[in-house]
Amino acid sequence: MSNKLPILLILIILTVIGLKAFTFTVNEKELALKLKIGKVVKADYTPGLQWKIPGVHEVIKFDSRIQTLDNKPTSILNTDNEYLEVDYFVKWRIKDVVTYYTTFSGFQADAERRLSDVIKNALLEEFSHRTLQQVISTQRTEIMESLKQKSKPIADNFGIEVVDVRIKRINLSDAVSESVFGRMRSERAAEAAEHRSNGEKEAVNIRANTDKQVRILVAEATKSAALLNGQGDATATRVYAEAYNQNKELYSFLRSLEAYNKSFNGSGSMMILDPKSDFFKHFNTK
Repeated sequence: MSNKLPILLILIILTVIGLKAFTFTVNEKELALKLKIGKVVKADYTPGLQWKIPGVHEVIKFDSRIQTLDNKPTSILNTDNEYLEVDYFVKWRIKDVVTYYTTFSGFQADAERRLSDVIKNALLEEFSHRTLQQVISTQRTEIMESLKQKSKPIADNFGIEVVDVRIKRINLSDAVSESVFGRMRSERAAEAAEHRSNGEKEAVNIRANTDKQVRILVAEATKSAALLNGQGDATATRVYAEAYNQNKELYSFLRSLEAYNKSFNGSGSMMILDPKSDFFKHFNTK
């Protein structure tokens, strides 16, 4: 019995070594390739235990999860001839593991470098016909969707699926920023000067129109006043004439009283007149 125990232990060890040599596992986060003399012989592995022949087959595994490509900001020239620093990231994953392996020999750095070139070319095309205002605000979502659609067929040729493309920031370079801010200040100053000029012009027109209306109103008021004065004088003359014709003696007496009142109204003046003059004719009546 004691002699059989070492033999059993050796058999177990050999079995474990054999299983390890002839098998490999693929989990749900991996894609696997089986190669024979550098050529792919099998790629459609499902998660679980798989078989291989040691010394004949080589197994390469890749991450099947979504990867993030986040490079440093890229300098892009837009339609205003301004260099913009575009900071973006790309979400991608392996779609066809065989194509991915044959294209990049399994090196992720090479795959991301090629993908970066694809996205940069798409960025250059998108920004080449858009202004700064459009890329910053009004058309940013449209640009990101267009980048995804343009990069998708090219990435498919690499065995890669572009899941999403997102622009994080769009900044002007320092030199361009100062130039843009200077131009904005000049534009705002010109716009303000134009508004002031238009305001002054409008004020002159309003004052001129107001003066004209005032002159017209004054002229019409003067005309109406003169007409009313004339009508009043005519009425007064008519009333006087009618009163005179009704009682000439009384009218003459009243007119004389008005003359006496105006002449002797406490002014301190002295007049020397003939008592028999017409001025005192009503006092000389017997």
